[in-house]
Amino acid sequence: MTDHDLKTFLDNKTLQFNNTNFITSDPISIPHQYTRKEDIEIAGFLAALLSWGQRKTIIAKSTALMSLMGNQPYLFLTQAAEKDYLPMAHFKHRTFTGDDCLGIMRGLSHMYLHNGGLEAVCTKGFEKEGAYGGVIALRKALLESEHLKRTEKHLANPKAGSAAKRVNMFFRWMIRNDHAGVDFGLWKGVNPAQLVIPLDLHVGKSARHLGLLHRTQNDWQAAIELTEKLRSFDHQDPVKYDFALFGHSLFDRTKFD
Repeated sequence: MTDHDLKTFLDNKTLQFNNTNFITSDPISIPHQYTRKEDIEIAGFLAALLSWGQRKTIIAKSTALMSLMGNQPYLFLTQAAEKDYLPMAHFKHRTFTGDDCLGIMRGLSHMYLHNGGLEAVCTKGFEKEGAYGGVIALRKALLESEHLKRTEKHLANPKAGSAAKRVNMFFRWMIRNDHAGVDFGLWKGVNPAQLVIPLDLHVGKSARHLGLLHRTQNDWQAAIELTEKLRSFDHQDPVKYDFALFGHSLFDRTKFD
């Protein structure tokens, strides 16, 4: 299997899956409900944070969380009183409890009131250490506010080896802009070439099947290995192939010959 053949295959799959037809069944449909930049990034982050399990459930839970903020996440985080947060104590998605929800919401509120918001925090991290720095900066900023120790497990930590799939997916949504109508391209201060592939079970399965990834664990090192390989196909936008690898595993059961 030549690299030329692999690139052709991935480019074709990217064209197949990188389009608005797949938005309604994907968690990215949550931020697509908004037009205000801050609402999009907050809704996007929370939808990404909840993105494990069945996609139908993820979308339902994300929708419920948006409703608890009156479907105005930015206004809620910057203007809500403490009593307005109380209904979130009953929110739950798998192991993400009401206490976790309250901790994350307080962290986001503090970030927008004192640190310039998600874009400012993450962009500074990217400027220091690329996507790794972006993930670390986001985690650090969110944990500056009062939270339970247990909540920390819901925030990816590449220092501990995490592939940071959900955060890298969120970064893809905010940073990539190929005018296909899926990713938003809102954060202009980060080059898409700096992104790291959102590595999960589906992407890892496709990548190993195609011989793009050899490391067996789905960890940060594997995400970097795969991204470097994809960068050899498109050094300016390697993460566009997330569409191809995820879609090939989830929707296309045919084998690559």
